[in-house]
Amino acid sequence: MGYSDQGRLRQQIGFLRRQFLQEGDLPFANVLSQEIVTEALTAAKITWNDSVYQPLVTLWVFLSQVLSEDHSCRAAVARLIAHRLARGQSRCSTETGAYCTARKRLLEKFFAEVACQTGRALDAQARSQWDWKGRHVYMFDGTTVSMPDTPANQSAYPQPDTQKPELGFPMARVGTITSLACGAILNLSFCKYAGKGQSEVGLLRRMWDILSPGDVLLTDCLMSTWTEMVLLKQRGVDSVSRLNRARRSADFRRGKRLGCEDHVVRWAKPSRKPETIDRKAFNALPAFLEVRELRVRVQQRGFRTKRLVVVTTLTDPDTYAKSDLAELFRARWNHELDLRSIKTVMHMDVLRCKSPELVRKEVWTHMLAYNLIRTIMAQAAIKHDLQPRTISFKGTLRLLEEFQRLLDYQAVRGANHRRRLYSMLLDCVAAHRVADRPDRFEPRLRKRRPKHYAYLRKPRRVIKSEMAKGITII
Repeated sequence: MGYSDQGRLRQQIGFLRRQFLQEGDLPFANVLSQEIVTEALTAAKITWNDSVYQPLVTLWVFLSQVLSEDHSCRAAVARLIAHRLARGQSRCSTETGAYCTARKRLLEKFFAEVACQTGRALDAQARSQWDWKGRHVYMFDGTTVSMPDTPANQSAYPQPDTQKPELGFPMARVGTITSLACGAILNLSFCKYAGKGQSEVGLLRRMWDILSPGDVLLTDCLMSTWTEMVLLKQRGVDSVSRLNRARRSADFRRGKRLGCEDHVVRWAKPSRKPETIDRKAFNALPAFLEVRELRVRVQQRGFRTKRLVVVTTLTDPDTYAKSDLAELFRARWNHELDLRSIKTVMHMDVLRCKSPELVRKEVWTHMLAYNLIRTIMAQAAIKHDLQPRTISFKGTLRLLEEFQRLLDYQAVRGANHRRRLYSMLLDCVAAHRVADRPDRFEPRLRKRRPKHYAYLRKPRRVIKSEMAKGITII
């Protein structure tokens, strides 16, 4: 592994764990364990000679960069300098070149392994009372991220074809599988924004091996396709989603009636093979699938959707009542909030790295940071007997950012002092509650007016050339 001093490795892992409340007798103290980090380093076959930017130091600086309001590399290096001086070490260079080179040398596999293992460890230790009817529920959805307009990024993740050359930005599609119970992201996958085989369905297929028999997958209407529901059922995984009215319609006069606007029907195998599966595998699938359809009527005023049809392979009405399934599908909105947390609160919507590999590393680092914050929320939930989903993600992030300045600097005062500090932090985290306001609705409109600047209609180099010639730019 290239480390001659295993004591230094343990020291760096210990520092990382202290920064995210991962030591002592706290719950989930082994989510970011020494074994996980060491295995990831070994699997990536990392060798290192840099005395300052060693792998775990680089990882910590990258984590601090994505967690901070200031995402610049200069600010990240400044935090490292302050950390080294506080520990009595020599000051490293203020230039960012060495840090950027260190990020490039760390393999993407290392970031992905640590992020995924951390999320799965948190989910595996989640309390059983956080589950839905004794079953693990996972959510899948996709989103998009933008990145700097460089030739390398444009080649890997081309901008949408609706944008003119040199006026758009590269865009990638990202899909995640998230735990409904604790919010941990178990896996993540990338693809281009558009093109053959570049879809959310394709992203789900790459990741659904992490699902186990007995799990329930909660998705939006794009996933309510016959092929995907059959393949999931064959794996022992049930699905709950909204009916895609563009592909099918619900006729409650047919099938086996279970109640008012609630029945079980047989979906026949499509005559046309979808592009997501080969001919041999498609021919081996059964001739039909039993699916439960139920219509949900939304009574709250102000909601845009007044009624919808939920489709699921959970066909037992005694175990899974219509109201239970309606509430479960409503819980799918948590995934939209999770994506908002990682994109808007953590500012992952616009990435900053200028090469595709570094872009993916940046996303994996966001995922690791997100899972570690979710771990702290779960610790606070257990201490105060709360549901993790009732705690504010943004409040936890801001508290951790302030407390991190104390977590390691106070280490010299002993483990007992650190535990008291941890306890106070968890108390503060639990105090940031998300109010339960089921009847609240707000218009999706902005009051703050934007600045009146014109949009870039020509490439920037052309505009600058015209400005140099004295041509008026409107």
